[in-house]
Amino acid sequence: MPGPPPAAGRALIRTIKALDGRFGQGADGLKARWREIVGEDLARRTEPSKLIKSRQGGGSTLELRVEGPSATIIQHRGPDILERVNLFLGAGTVARLRIVQGPLRGHVRRGASAPAPARRRPAGPLDAAAEQALAADLEGFADGPLKAALTRLGREVMRDGASNDGTRRG
Repeated sequence: MPGPPPAAGRALIRTIKALDGRFGQGADGLKARWREIVGEDLARRTEPSKLIKSRQGGGSTLELRVEGPSATIIQHRGPDILERVNLFLGAGTVARLRIVQGPLRGHVRRGASAPAPARRRPAGPLDAAAEQALAADLEGFADGPLKAALTRLGREVMRDGASNDGTRRG
């Protein structure tokens, strides 16, 4: 009577090692630890998007997505980035950087510990008396963009100055 079949992990280990040797960790392995690899400053400005294997068997090309204004800085810091990436992936793994300008995809601009800003709900209209008082205060201004901006500002100030029960705060 034959024994139980081998565990799936044990049966696949040779295949997984061969695939890892052929394709490596790729950009996903870099993305997971990007801040750790390149530092906070560069991580805020860049994001690894692809690791392209060379057909001639040399080092790969790392494609970095960079927000437009930072591209020159990243190009200047390229040798430092390559050195750090090769420390992580292994010597000579990445030979070149390819910089692609565009918005960072999976990147949050705030620090990791900063909470997301609360969304403001659209404020309701002012009551008729407050709207009339605001119009009277702005009566001396000519119609145009300045008066429209002052009206919006006045409405926001009056809304923020009112408490929940409708009375004005001091």
